[in-house]
Amino acid sequence: MKVGVGLPNTIPGISGEVLVEWARRAEAGPFSTLGVLDRLVYDSVEPFAALSAAAAVTSRIGVATNIAIGPLRSPAMLAKQALSVDALSDGRFTLGVGVGARRDDYVAAGANHKARGARLSEQLAYLRGQLDTSGVGPYRTPVRLLVGGSSGAALARMARYADGYAHGGGPPRAFGSAANRARAAWRDLERPGEPQLWGQGYFAFGDPDRGCDYLKDYYAFTGPFAEKIAAGNLTSARAVRDFVRGYEAEGCDELILYPTVASLDDLDRLAEAVS
Repeated sequence: MKVGVGLPNTIPGISGEVLVEWARRAEAGPFSTLGVLDRLVYDSVEPFAALSAAAAVTSRIGVATNIAIGPLRSPAMLAKQALSVDALSDGRFTLGVGVGARRDDYVAAGANHKARGARLSEQLAYLRGQLDTSGVGPYRTPVRLLVGGSSGAALARMARYADGYAHGGGPPRAFGSAANRARAAWRDLERPGEPQLWGQGYFAFGDPDRGCDYLKDYYAFTGPFAEKIAAGNLTSARAVRDFVRGYEAEGCDELILYPTVASLDDLDRLAEAVS
């Protein structure tokens, strides 16, 4: 199993200096991919912009949206952003997309929240069809594509259009259950091989209380469930190693660990923990 690390693009107050240095250190470490999250109504850096900055100062490590909220963008604009990051990274990009769960993002974008599933299906069909003749570029080869979500409709979209599935986080057993459903959806459409299976978790070492506060704020829209998410914050090297082993045992192909505190010291400690 590959282990990647998230960029701190959704941590409030993040500076460009830290974001770029984070990418450089991740490139020099044991990590496979730099991932980003997406939120419109929040003190955060837009995911494709963050990955463009990371791509400019790296040459080895993959870059990925895990996930971007597709329906906040038009199909052509989503494709333009994805193709641009793929070109800037010389083919290191993976586009993970989903519908998201926050109504305020849709209100701010002027997008129809009720039609978000149909909108994402339209985007995926565009990426795997009309894009070829659209003139939207820079176009080289099809971008690697992951789809997130837990509903039957989300898994069906994944199986029809994508190269794999992006799980939204939680303990290894929750990932394992979702992965089994993703594999079943893949088989239902008689796709050859197996879907790529990506997972995610959160970590903070030096100031775990601040990290938990961030998670409770970021996921406040879930109500009391935000406390449960914060309780899953990995706060020691041992907890990280156990989490990694658990995901590997459940068949995860790539696990992205996202920071909850924008501490470069935490990034260095994570590199030691997973080496």
